[in-house]
Amino acid sequence: MTNYFPTRFALALTVCCVILSSGCASMNNRPLATVDYVDIDRFMGDWFVIAHIPARLERNAHNAIESYRLAADGSIETTYTFATASVDGEKRSYHPRGFIHDRKSNAEWRMQFVWPFKAEYLIVYLDDDYTLTMVGRSKRDYLWIMSRQPKIPEATLQDLISRAEAMGYDPDRIRTVPQSWP
Repeated sequence: MTNYFPTRFALALTVCCVILSSGCASMNNRPLATVDYVDIDRFMGDWFVIAHIPARLERNAHNAIESYRLAADGSIETTYTFATASVDGEKRSYHPRGFIHDRKSNAEWRMQFVWPFKAEYLIVYLDDDYTLTMVGRSKRDYLWIMSRQPKIPEATLQDLISRAEAMGYDPDRIRTVPQSWP
């Protein structure tokens, strides 16, 4: 009779490790809570990117602005513009399309940069005056802190970064976006 104890033990240990590691990974990917409701018409317009955990294309962004316009079909025409490396650097412009995923709250979108792929885009903070917002993803890999004005008080920015940290974001990864306008 063969002793299967070492094999069973190794299998059980492996299964436990997989379960524990997937549990840790899912804690970092737990869904982000969105705001309860976004008045989509009020949300449209220009938003200055004050700070972010940047995507590759925006790592050296200066004077970054995200602009939203509600299209006739209900999608969101988006224009993201910025200068690279300095405020006088090469100007770049991207035009992803947003799709409201949760029509009850209007706070959960999918953003499409390349067809047919759509990325999660969650409005996780919005002040009552629609002057400050934070957009993130459940993976906590990207974050955008935006304002209707190109500058906000440092205390306000630190409060928003603290909110992001409470949501599971690493505050050391958040980069302030230089904004310098005439």
